[in-house]
Amino acid sequence: MQRNPSRTPASTFTRRSALLACGAALAGGLMVPAQAAGAWPDKLIKLVVAFPPGGPTDTAARLVAQSLSERLGQNVIIENRAGASGSIGTASFIKSPADGYTLSMFGMPALLAPVLFKNNLYDVRKDFLPVATVYDLPMAIIVNPRVLPDVKDLPSLIAYAKKAQPSLNYTSSGTGSFGHLSMEQLKDLGGFDMQHVAYRGSAPAVTDLIGGQIPVMFADVVAALPHIQAGKLRAIAVSSNQAKLLLPGVKSVAEQGFPGFDADTWGGLVAPLGTPQAVVDRLNKELKVVLADPALQHKMQAAGAIARYQDGATMKARLAHDFARWSKIANDKGISAQ
Repeated sequence: MQRNPSRTPASTFTRRSALLACGAALAGGLMVPAQAAGAWPDKLIKLVVAFPPGGPTDTAARLVAQSLSERLGQNVIIENRAGASGSIGTASFIKSPADGYTLSMFGMPALLAPVLFKNNLYDVRKDFLPVATVYDLPMAIIVNPRVLPDVKDLPSLIAYAKKAQPSLNYTSSGTGSFGHLSMEQLKDLGGFDMQHVAYRGSAPAVTDLIGGQIPVMFADVVAALPHIQAGKLRAIAVSSNQAKLLLPGVKSVAEQGFPGFDADTWGGLVAPLGTPQAVVDRLNKELKVVLADPALQHKMQAAGAIARYQDGATMKARLAHDFARWSKIANDKGISAQ
């Protein structure tokens, strides 16, 4: 059945809206002293985000841009090039000059966009240089407690789904989203069935979840956390152990009978192929420092993400692993965004 209606609780930030507001000034650039001419960087740096303002990738990019601007002594400005799950901005970015002055904050929806849209505009395994990971974006299985009052953990959801007639519906942020693919994988592992009802984005899906039209969702925590805290929604499982930093007390999927299951999405900094190694090394070094800053970690958690540094080699391996994993699920299930 398809429908196409198209860190911390104590933090003083309001997640997407607050961090977008605090980052708005960054889009115009921070006025910081330039370094000596001829040394990289000796002019402003453009950071491409292939998604709209306000989402997790954009928020992470703005926070990192601010810190990098201060450490590099040059303005780092944000340029949003949204469309087709990140494929439009990513395809444009990989054609940029490889001089260190155009970078991109890669977000996981762009990982599978060429598979889901069948456009083959780029290959994440070979068409750009991974610099370092920047954040993990935990996910959670959430339910409407009014509609499913007795579903309080993953085993009780599975038991309910196995008995439900007609089949229980669940939603995600869209066809081919990581919430969609994660639940499809979990259904196979758990031997149960639910029908996916696709929405265009997390916001309308969460709205109908709260309203009771859809009882279950595999959602990114950033979209669901305020409503979980308000008691309107209930988290019954998180996608990984580290996700419990955002939802303490909620067991992971792995802890509830599916060892090894991990469905966090993530993002990181990438550069065009041919970017000088000295530039990549400098960015890697600075990101390691930036992401270790407790203040930035706190802001990331307030946005529903977790700051996480991994070097370029690790990021490249992670891209290849995740592409193989998620593209197989999409292909095996015949999932397409077209």
